[in-house]
Amino acid sequence: MEWFRKAKQGLAAQEKRNIPEGLWTKCDSCGEIIYTKKIETLLWVCPNCNYHFRISSRKYVALLLDGGRLDEKDNELLSGDPLKFRDSKKYLDRLEQARQKADSYEGVIAGIGEMGGIPISFAIMDFSFIGGSMGSVVGEKIARAIERAINGPMPLVIVSCSGGARMQEGILSLMQMAKTSALLAELAKKNQPYISILTNPTTAGVMASYASLGDVIIAEPKALLGFAGPRVIQQTIGQDLPEGFQSSEFFLEKGFLDKIVDRKDLRDTTIKLLAYLGGKPA
Repeated sequence: MEWFRKAKQGLAAQEKRNIPEGLWTKCDSCGEIIYTKKIETLLWVCPNCNYHFRISSRKYVALLLDGGRLDEKDNELLSGDPLKFRDSKKYLDRLEQARQKADSYEGVIAGIGEMGGIPISFAIMDFSFIGGSMGSVVGEKIARAIERAINGPMPLVIVSCSGGARMQEGILSLMQMAKTSALLAELAKKNQPYISILTNPTTAGVMASYASLGDVIIAEPKALLGFAGPRVIQQTIGQDLPEGFQSSEFFLEKGFLDKIVDRKDLRDTTIKLLAYLGGKPA
């Protein structure tokens, strides 16, 4: 009887090991458990299946721009509530929560930077801000980024990562599709290149406007691209969708993309494209 008591006491006395939170990361694609510091050195790409994790807009700025420097513009622009919209909470409250959570004051960061010494007008969607959705302020910031490219003149690079137009602003958000598309036509008349970079996901109104209007359109591997979601499309047409439907690879096969580029090669590829298309160092 004494032996059982000792064994029980010995087990109880053992200290539990505390594993620091965030030490390991599970791949969303293959399920592999990866040491987080290792995946950081690989730019958040799975070493097992090449799955590209979603990263923040600030990480893309650091990855793509010379010295990770961006002279940000138009940060004073903030969304209002023109429709007095409310669902489970007020739209203004949702915006305030998004500002506290995200890396930016709105769903896009825009400004002027350099890539390979070439000055560019640069914008990147911030998915952490209400899914990178496009409202009137996002459309205005994109429009001003295009105007800077026109007036520079300088090339334009936009990195898209968005769930589409923001329903809380109704038709005002949809109007941004026409506004940005018209300005891109003006940019083309100035013979300034526009490189569109698509990441996971790029969908709906953003995909249907400026994201799909680049002179060159490149995407990260296995990114979700398209207008409506695959489930909505399947229910609408009543047919099974092809395997890999709405992936970067499917879009490339059908001619909607020019190239799929791994994240580690994204900066060098974009710099080469800018040079080929006439971009000149400052």
